Amino acid sequence: MEIDKAIGDCNDRRLKTKYNTAVYVIQRALALYNIEEVAFSFNGGKDSTVLLHLLRAGHYLHQQKQAKHDEDPAHDHCKFAIRTIYFESPSAFPEINSFTYETATTYNLQLDIIRQDFKSGLEGLLKTKPIRAIFLGVRIGDPTAVGQEQFSPSSPGWPPFMRVNPILDWSYRDVWAFLLNSKVPYCSLYDQGYTSVGSIYDTVPNKLLSVSNPSSGKVEYRPAYMLADGRSERAGRARKSTYGADSSISLSNGASNVESLQTCIPTASVIGVGDEILLGTVEDLVGPSLCRRLHSIGWQVTQFDVLRSDIDAVAESVERQKSTNDMVFIYGGIGPLHSDATLAGIAKAFGVRLAPDEEFEEYLTNIVGYQHTGDRNEMAQLPEGITELLHHENLPVPLMKCQNVIVLMATNPLELDKEWNCLIELTASSGLLTLTKPFSSKYLTTILSDVEVAQPLSALRLDFPDLYIGCYRKSRSGPLVITLLGKDQGKVQLATEALMKKFHPGFPHCLDDLGGRSMWRGLRKLEILHYARKWFLLGLFF
Repeated sequence: MEIDKAIGDCNDRRLKTKYNTAVYVIQRALALYNIEEVAFSFNGGKDSTVLLHLLRAGHYLHQQKQAKHDEDPAHDHCKFAIRTIYFESPSAFPEINSFTYETATTYNLQLDIIRQDFKSGLEGLLKTKPIRAIFLGVRIGDPTAVGQEQFSPSSPGWPPFMRVNPILDWSYRDVWAFLLNSKVPYCSLYDQGYTSVGSIYDTVPNKLLSVSNPSSGKVEYRPAYMLADGRSERAGRARKSTYGADSSISLSNGASNVESLQTCIPTASVIGVGDEILLGTVEDLVGPSLCRRLHSIGWQVTQFDVLRSDIDAVAESVERQKSTNDMVFIYGGIGPLHSDATLAGIAKAFGVRLAPDEEFEEYLTNIVGYQHTGDRNEMAQLPEGITELLHHENLPVPLMKCQNVIVLMATNPLELDKEWNCLIELTASSGLLTLTKPFSSKYLTTILSDVEVAQPLSALRLDFPDLYIGCYRKSRSGPLVITLLGKDQGKVQLATEALMKKFHPGFPHCLDDLGGRSMWRGLRKLEILHYARKWFLLGLFF
C-alpha cells in the first residue's frame, strides 16, 4: 500500500511513531466494529485529508490480516469500504467542495452528503444506518478536543456513537510532514496561504505567510507548510463579532438596558492571582493598568477579582466569568512553584486535565536549558486541548489563550505594556480581540455638595439611559468629579449641556470641564473664592 510504504521509507522518526499509533487506533476500531458500523467524517481540510489516507492504510492492513483467515480468495480485501460523511455547507469555500468531490471520485468513497448542521445530520443518519463509531480528524488544540481521548463516547444530548480520534495528539508539523512525505493531494487553498480553513466568512490567508512581490507590488502568500510556528495555525481565522463599529452601542446605568450592553459592547473581566496582593505586601499595578487598556479599545470591564493562590478559588472565578464575558484576562500565579495555581485552576474550570505540551516544552528548553528539567516540565503542563500559544517575536515567553481566557505573564506595568502591544499586533493578523469604537468621555468637577448634585444627576440618568453617569471624590474635602461616558460623542456633549441647565440659575459656573487638566486646576479661581466661605462654614475646606 503506497501510504504505508511512503511513511516507512521516510527518515522522520517522529512521523513514523505518530503514524504507527494512528494506524493502530484505526485497526483497533475496525476490530471492534463491523465495517457497516463505522463511518468517516470528511470535510476537505488538511486534518481530514490526513485521516482519509490513514484510514486507507489502516483499512488495507486490517484487510490483509483478515485475508489470511478468509476462505474466499475472490473477495476484494483492498476496496475502501468505510462510509464517508460530508456536511455540505453554503458557506464553504468552492475549493473545498471541489476537492471533496474529486477526492471521492479518485478513491471511490461512499459519500453521504448531508445539508444540515452536524448534530441534526447525525441524528438523521444514525436513524437509517447502523453506525456505531465515527472517525474524526480532531487534534489537540481544536475547540472540540476538550476532554476527548482516542476513543470517546459522544457528548450528552447527542445521538449515541463512539468518537474515534486517531490523530488527536498530532501537531501542525505532523500533519504537513505526513501530507508531504506521502505525496497525496490536498485542497489548493493551502498553497494560497490558508493554514486553517473554516467558512468563507471567518477565514483569510495567514499574514505570517505574506510576502511582497517587488515586480508587481502585490502581496502574495507562501504555502501553509512553510509556516514556521505551528502555534500560529489559526492566525487566519477571524473572530466573528456581534458588535460592529457602527452598532447602536449603549452603557447601562443599572436600569433596563443590560441586555443591550451585553450584545453591543465587548465585555471583559480581570482576575489577579496572588496571596501577596491580598496580604498587602505587594501593590497590584497590573490590574488597574489592564482595565485602562481595555477601556481604550472600547471594551467594558464588568468585574475585577483578586484571588488567593488556590486552585479552587481560581476555578470558581474563571468558570463564572468565562460564560458571562467575551474575554477573561488573568495574571499572576504562573510558574513551577507550589503557589502557582492559575493554570491548574483554569484546567479545572474547563473540566480538562493538565498535560505536557510538546511544543511549549520545546520552547522552554530553548530558554532555560536542559539543566532545569524539573522546572521546565512543570511549566509545560498546560490545560489539555484548549490551550493556544500566542507567540510574538517581542515576547520572551508566549502568552496562552484557553478558549476565551487569556493568561498574561506580566508582573508590572512595563511588562504589561509590552504584552498588550503584542496582543494588539496579533489582533491585526488573527482577530484575537475586537477593536471597537472607543468611548467618549467628559469629566466635570463641581464644589457643590452631593445633596445639591443628587437630584439633577438622577434626572439626567432618565434622560440619557444609554450613558454611564458616575461620581467620585479623590478626598473627602476635594471636588466632586462627575463622569459622563458613552460611545456616541454627540450624546455625551448633549448630556453635559443638559446637566448644566439643570442647576439653579444662580450658579452658572458650578461645573467645569477638566479637559485633561488636574481637578484643582480645572476649577476657576472665582469659583474657589466664591465657595471657599461656604465650605469653611460647613467645616469641609479648612
